[in-house]
Formats: sequence, structure tokens, C-alpha cells
Amino acid sequence: MKRTKKQQILRTVLYIVLVVYAILTFYPFLFAISASFKPEAEIISGKMSIWSNHFTIEQYKYLFSSSSGSMFVQWFINSVIVSVIGTVINVFLNSMAGYSLAKLHFPGRQRIYYGILAMMMVPGQVLLIPNYLIIKNLGMMDSFWALILPMSVNIANIFMMRQFFLNFPSDVEEAATIDGLSRTGTFFRIVMPLARPSIAAQAVFVFMGFWNNFFNAMLYLQTPEKFTLTKGLQVLQAADQGGQMWNRIMAASILTIIPIIILYILFNNYFLQGIRMDGEK
Repeated sequence: MKRTKKQQILRTVLYIVLVVYAILTFYPFLFAISASFKPEAEIISGKMSIWSNHFTIEQYKYLFSSSSGSMFVQWFINSVIVSVIGTVINVFLNSMAGYSLAKLHFPGRQRIYYGILAMMMVPGQVLLIPNYLIIKNLGMMDSFWALILPMSVNIANIFMMRQFFLNFPSDVEEAATIDGLSRTGTFFRIVMPLARPSIAAQAVFVFMGFWNNFFNAMLYLQTPEKFTLTKGLQVLQAADQGGQMWNRIMAASILTIIPIIILYILFNNYFLQGIRMDGEK
């Protein structure tokens, strides 16, 4: 009984700590949402309340209004185009590479695998100048391909897919071969559908990588109509004299993270299964 009572006390203390931590973590997000509906004067007054006495949607109207000169909608569309195309290419190439390293037997397979592992240790900053020179020489500056191609393959996701396919049941592939499917047909019609959890998990990570990519957009894009949201938010802040229009910046930031939240909700079940990196069905 004493032990049970002690466990209950410890559990209660743990819950209190977790609730306090959750409030401290979630409050800045709530304040950002609240600030997007507040007048500028109320934000800079220094009050930290999440409730506003002068609720307004003026900044959201500004962002979606073409007459105001805002290009937020165009930037949003650009980000969707880059993120969706980049994610599809990534998922396709990463999955094929992971499958070939796990299931296909060819000379030098292990050396290629060790080479990929070694590349994971190379800092991304080392590749900045080579990538820039390649993109410039290919004539892809100020284009969406300059954002997509350098990130079209993700080594960490290749490793994740390889781990998944290593545990993929060979009996399923053998049965498909007996039924007359080629290796390519087996991969696209049998293996890929059964690998949905791992594919969904890497798709979430890859999409977030493209969606939040600021450095490449800053490096390669010059035309305002081609900016993605990350570059556009910086321009929006600079246009507001160093970010004094905090309500406008907060409104744009809230709209920016909505697709990530929707994506996670849609792929939540697949995501939780995929990060296990096993082959259970």
C-alpha cells in the first residue's frame, strides 16, 4: 500500500511537471496566433496577454489582397510547387536506392553503402560552393529547379528505407515472381504499397525540409514573383522597416505552418508506424 501511494504521488508530480512544461511550450504559439489578430499598438505595448480587446483580421486581409501589393499568395503557391515536386522526387529516388542496397545483389553494393554512410558525415556547408557553381553553370539560377535538384536525394532517408527493406519479407517478393511479375513490377506493385508507413514518414520529413528551406531560396532566387514563403517572409519583414509590423509577420507565420500541421494530421498513423523502420505488416 505504501509503495502504491508513493507511486501515485510520483505520478501526480510528474503530471504537474508535464502540464507546466506543456503550458510554457505552447504559450508562445498561442501568443503568436493572438498577436496576428491584434493591432500593432497593442502588441508593442508590452502586454503578454493572449486576449485582445480590439480583435481584427486586417493583416490577413492584407496578405490575401492583391490590391495591397502583397505577393503572399504567390509565395505560398511557389512553396507548394517546390515542396510537392521535391518530395515526390525524393520519395521515389530514396525508396529505389534503399531497395537496391537492401535486396539487389551486385558488385560493389557494400562499398556503395559504406560510401553513403561516409557522406552522411560531410557537413552540408562544404557543398555550398560546388552546388552553387553547378547550378550557375547549368543555367538554373532564379528557378525552382535550383531549390529542388540539390535536395533531390536524402542520404538519411536512403538509410532509413534500406533498413526497412532489409526486414521486408522475401516470401512476398518470391510469390510475386512466381506470379510473373518482373523485379520492376514487384517493386512498384507489391513493395511500394506495403512500404506506405516508411514512405509516409520520409515524405513528412522531406516536405518539411523543402517547406522550411530558407538558405537555398536566399542563395538562388532573385525575382520576387518566384520567392518561396521563407524568402518572402524575410522580404515582408524588411518591407515593414525591420519587422515593426509584428501582427503582419505573425499572421504570415501562422499561415505558413498550417500546411505542416495538416500534413502531420493526415499522415499521423503512417508516420508513427514508419519511424519504427521495421518490416512488420
